[in-house]
Amino acid sequence: VPGAPAFGGSQKKIPKPTHPLKSFNWSKMTANQVKDTVWKDLDETKTYGLLDLDEFEKTFSAYQKKEGSTEDLSQLKSKPKELSVIDGRRAQNCTILLSKLKLSDEELRLIVLSMDDDDEVTPDMTEQLLKYVPQHDEIQLLESHKDELDKMARADRFLFEMSRINHYEQRMQILYYKKRFSERLTDCRPKVNALFRASKEILRSKRLVRLLEIVLAFGNYMNRGARSNAYGFKLNSLNKIVDTRASTDRKMTLLHYLIETLEKKFPDVINLETDMPNVRDAAKVNLSELEKDILALRQGMANVGKELEHQQRQTSRDLGDRFPDVIGDFETTGSIQLA
Repeated sequence: VPGAPAFGGSQKKIPKPTHPLKSFNWSKMTANQVKDTVWKDLDETKTYGLLDLDEFEKTFSAYQKKEGSTEDLSQLKSKPKELSVIDGRRAQNCTILLSKLKLSDEELRLIVLSMDDDDEVTPDMTEQLLKYVPQHDEIQLLESHKDELDKMARADRFLFEMSRINHYEQRMQILYYKKRFSERLTDCRPKVNALFRASKEILRSKRLVRLLEIVLAFGNYMNRGARSNAYGFKLNSLNKIVDTRASTDRKMTLLHYLIETLEKKFPDVINLETDMPNVRDAAKVNLSELEKDILALRQGMANVGKELEHQQRQTSRDLGDRFPDVIGDFETTGSIQLA
């Protein structure tokens, strides 16, 4: 309830300004939260009598002077004033973005409701719009001034209009996911295909099997004690072949000797690469990054499904709202592509 005491504390005697002021974007603490902190013994209400609140009101009025104006606020009583309760820098950056879009609030509202089925907003601009999803505290401030909509500054008016769209943030997240889906899938597909082809080639290569037999023979012949009598070895052990150096020539490693042996005794194994033409491309793939990308695509599609269920349960819908149709089709085709 507006004006009600904060949980765990009585209502403070705070003077009320004569008109709306700019907001201070702080993280508020309740009476219960300030126990055992520097705040517990402070009483700022005694300070108000020492402050010039009239000057403060003029300096931080939510009614802004028009850009470029040098007139004092007191001289603007008879002239149009803009109401802005949003954090100044955030409002400024939002206004810049909206000026680049060159779309009215109503046009943007219809684009969001239709899930931009006509591709009027680029993926990059959609990503930027996600930075200006109305926050809970902003919505509360804007709601308290909804009767002054015609006086609101550009950014405030935009945030107010978007806050009235059901599940606006979820819609924007899914719209961005939808716009980037094909690009991200196209980026993953050749990497997955290279790994798949290379894996099949490795499993089918008889030359690779022969090479592993030769390395195993050398290893068992060289090693003594716990390392001897091996029936196999982990494939990352192959990287250590280059670390084993000859006693007669320190420049020669076990890798050099292995290649010389293959050339003399097993020349067919030298053609190993012809068995695996896709291995080089597969080796360039960052497997952990690819796994993250695929997981993100799958999680994104799961979020699409959840929001689609929510929207389908709604008994009333705004005019122009095409979420179930557009996203329903997208989920069907996208899920097949991800399978």
